[in-house]
Amino acid sequence: MPTPDPATDPATHSADATAQTIAAIWRIESAKVVAHVARITRDLELAEDCAQDALVAALEHWPELGLPERPGAWLMTAAKRRALDHLRHEKLAEPRHTQLGHELDIQRDIAVREFSEMVDAQLDDDIGDELLRLIFTACHPVLAPEARSALTLRVIGGLSTSEIASAYLKPEPTIAQRIVRAKRSLAAARVPFEVPRGDELHARLASVLEVLYLMFNEGYAASAGPEWMRPALCEEALRLARALAARLPGESEVHGLQALMELQASRLAARADARGDPILLAEQGRGRWDRLLIRRGLAALDRAHSSGAAPGSYALQAAIAACHARAADFAGTDWLRIVALYDALLQVSPSPVVALNRAVAVGMAYGPAAALELVDALRAAPELAGYHLLPAVRGDLLEKMGEGRAARAEFERAADLAGNACERALLQARARKCHTTGASAAPVMSPGR
Repeated sequence: MPTPDPATDPATHSADATAQTIAAIWRIESAKVVAHVARITRDLELAEDCAQDALVAALEHWPELGLPERPGAWLMTAAKRRALDHLRHEKLAEPRHTQLGHELDIQRDIAVREFSEMVDAQLDDDIGDELLRLIFTACHPVLAPEARSALTLRVIGGLSTSEIASAYLKPEPTIAQRIVRAKRSLAAARVPFEVPRGDELHARLASVLEVLYLMFNEGYAASAGPEWMRPALCEEALRLARALAARLPGESEVHGLQALMELQASRLAARADARGDPILLAEQGRGRWDRLLIRRGLAALDRAHSSGAAPGSYALQAAIAACHARAADFAGTDWLRIVALYDALLQVSPSPVVALNRAVAVGMAYGPAAALELVDALRAAPELAGYHLLPAVRGDLLEKMGEGRAARAEFERAADLAGNACERALLQARARKCHTTGASAAPVMSPGR
């Protein structure tokens, strides 16, 4: 009997399909599993190990037994059992004279923790979401600000170390060290996995908002990998932002962040074609923008403004997104107002990336020559040394000015730096196009692309 060809063997195809399904389920459920188990173990690293054990069990059993009716609950139960087993073994490993005094307490201790989880889930603890509890825990003051965000993006967002490094424009080993040290610091300090209250909650809020913002951005424009977007990551960040806004109605920046996410999420369906290739802002069919999300975003922006507080970074970015949402088409965009909003944003949150976005808006409002001068001034910024959008913007401006050869070189440089396969292909196409055409109608990057 001939040996089956793996490429055509139905059994191989079925196993591959099951593995892909398990991987997709894991991407959706892993953060929830880790968050739940962390409340039992009080140790984030151990919780991740238990969750990974559950994944291994799924990979072993599901291909043979079939997918369970509730795969998320299956993973949760498997990880929880692994955690409880660890707690039992930890106590039983103590010296015998200590063990005798503890054996009767093992089941009681486990029961108390399980009962505590049940009660906590029903009490009004201001937030009431396990993932938010984990985010607030990871944003504990015992950690440095940069470690808080990196850890949460890794655990909650499921981002790889390289993706987080790209988001922060930092070397990958630096980010890896931050994450490892953050886990150890939380364990050493025995930080409780809960949402703080009062002043302590507000002290951590800025870090939590930053993490949700970065999660959404990574979903909106993936920094690496084969896909242009990761919509599930956007949806999770938006869900958490809505939960925060509902429970902290007096916080202007919470509403500002929700508004920004709603308005940006409204474009998701229009940002890629049927093959998954990028569609840039100037070319998007605005009939595909989600009007419900736009209404929600504008309403959240109104709530941010009605608080009376000076607009913060997220509210200003939401106001920029609102300019696009209100425009009937790309040509009708109020670029002068967008430039003014970027001026305000630079005062509140100065950074080379914000300055680059402002330069794009200046180019749309006042012409490419004015923008190119601003972009050239940013080339010395160390934060943008490996940032692919700097040469991408410069290439677009040069192409509009008729400098095809120089534009092509910039697009090629941008493509070499891009970590996302779709974006790399787009930039390579722009480079080839410089050979045969003059000015382009659509910028590679525009604010809120």
